[in-house]
Amino acid sequence: MSTEKVIKTTQFWLLETVIGFNFCPFAKKEFVKETIDYRVSSAIKLEEALYELLEAIEQLQSRPEIETSLLIFDTGFNKFYDYLDLLEMANQLLEKEGYEGVLQIASFHPNYIFDGVDEDDASNYTNRSPYPMLHLLRESSLEKSLLKVESPEEIPERNIALAQEKGRAVFEKILEQSFHQ
Repeated sequence: MSTEKVIKTTQFWLLETVIGFNFCPFAKKEFVKETIDYRVSSAIKLEEALYELLEAIEQLQSRPEIETSLLIFDTGFNKFYDYLDLLEMANQLLEKEGYEGVLQIASFHPNYIFDGVDEDDASNYTNRSPYPMLHLLRESSLEKSLLKVESPEEIPERNIALAQEKGRAVFEKILEQSFHQ
């Protein structure tokens, strides 16, 4: 699939799910301002993916006009547990490179399953995306944004309740539609 198609698919999902259901109260602002860096990676090996993550980090750090970055894996890390290994190594890399407290990673995957939650539970769709991806966020921006949100500590619980209220079928339909953009 072309890079442009992968990005359009991801943008549709962001607009319809993350922004549409307000799962992330600050996503809309960055989406509208076009301050999201979309990077498509064909990496299938852990080392390649971590190298590309470092490039995304460097880009984010050198370009203050970019608020956040999505590293999207269009072919690799389709198995959720392989993706979790990548996520663990990515977080270790952030720490090793001195970015702990500066950047953080949010995780999204087509087969995302929260620990202790049934695979078919609608709450998993708060983190299910068309492709495996690592979302780099600036902690300082996140902290500023959270000051504007009422009860930010309740965001995950609100998202879970909303996802369960809407049901799996709603989110499955959006994910399916995202590939037809």
